[in-house]
Amino acid sequence: MITEIQHTMDFDYSETQQMVAAAAKAFAQQHIAPHVRDWDERQEFPVNVLKEAGALGFMGVLVPESLGGSGLGYHEYIAIIEEISTVDPSIGLSIAAHNSLCTNHVLSFGNESQKAQWIPKLATGEWIGAWGLTEHNTGSDAGGMNTTAVKKGDQWVLNGSKNFITHGKSGDIAVIIARTGEKGDSHGMTAFVIEKGTPGFSSGKKEDKLGMRASETAELIFDHCVLEASAVLGQVGDGFIQSMKILDGGRISIGALSLGIAKGAYQAALQYAKERHQFGKPISAFQGISFKLADMATEIEASELLLHKAAFLKNQGRPMTKLSAMSKMYSSEVCVKVANEAVQIFGGYGYTKDYPVEKFYRDAKLCTIGEGTTEIQKLVIARNILK
Repeated sequence: MITEIQHTMDFDYSETQQMVAAAAKAFAQQHIAPHVRDWDERQEFPVNVLKEAGALGFMGVLVPESLGGSGLGYHEYIAIIEEISTVDPSIGLSIAAHNSLCTNHVLSFGNESQKAQWIPKLATGEWIGAWGLTEHNTGSDAGGMNTTAVKKGDQWVLNGSKNFITHGKSGDIAVIIARTGEKGDSHGMTAFVIEKGTPGFSSGKKEDKLGMRASETAELIFDHCVLEASAVLGQVGDGFIQSMKILDGGRISIGALSLGIAKGAYQAALQYAKERHQFGKPISAFQGISFKLADMATEIEASELLLHKAAFLKNQGRPMTKLSAMSKMYSSEVCVKVANEAVQIFGGYGYTKDYPVEKFYRDAKLCTIGEGTTEIQKLVIARNILK
């Protein structure tokens, strides 16, 4: 007996998704595009722009409406990050980090009291969120972290530092992972929520970066920082396990960021190739250029499909660690390649700040490093296909 199974595959955005994408595109053109070069050169983090994004619901995309959010899913989230990143990846990165890391960690693992206390402020953009896992000597080896939280009575005392933290200076609140057990013990770390102004909690060095310069990256310092038991997110010892789950969704964020960069660089290169003439015809007429554009377009399409498959699984609540790692790895490597080819198509002009591809080229590289390097993604994928 043959059972016929029908699969319906709809590759078009729904009406809601189209409206969300259009709103994000309009926001980026109005509030971001005129300032991209200035913010980049001055390494200015435009906090007010994130607050304006909050007014449109872009800072609480995945948060239920009952907590002040937009109540949308991951397909809409990808559309928002992609459209904004096509104009300025720095702002796309900040909005992504706020949504998928800090806000999502509190939303996913906080109790009802904690969510009621912090989520509405984060979802509306009233507060900007930060998230701290990485340390100076523990990048991919998060289990070896040196920041500790020691229980004293009903309180916890934190000591140590975190680096490469998005919104490390300007953030109003941070979710921090600290060691509460032995090094290397996956159940020896705990997540804490810390508000700006808490005694013993301060910001350190702000990084001077190659790209993503309008997205603030800084150090967080804890010097006998005392927290109440109510600052613990979830169970003591679950911080690392929570973080790995948060990073699953975070990989979709970086994939969307990568997709936006790739599309921005490709669109600029495509337009330039049609307008730039050499030997009496547009350079797009030469096979060397047209083949580059064909490769770029194909790999962008593949990135988008992989990314939305991961988003579909995430929305369904199905296992998606492998797909999120695949989509992040592939999309980030493609965006670096596309940005590189875009500069090549522009030639000498691509190496100047008069055209946007120079910035896409600098911004792209972070995507292969942040929230798990390409090598770590391959490790995650390998573990999933070999188990």
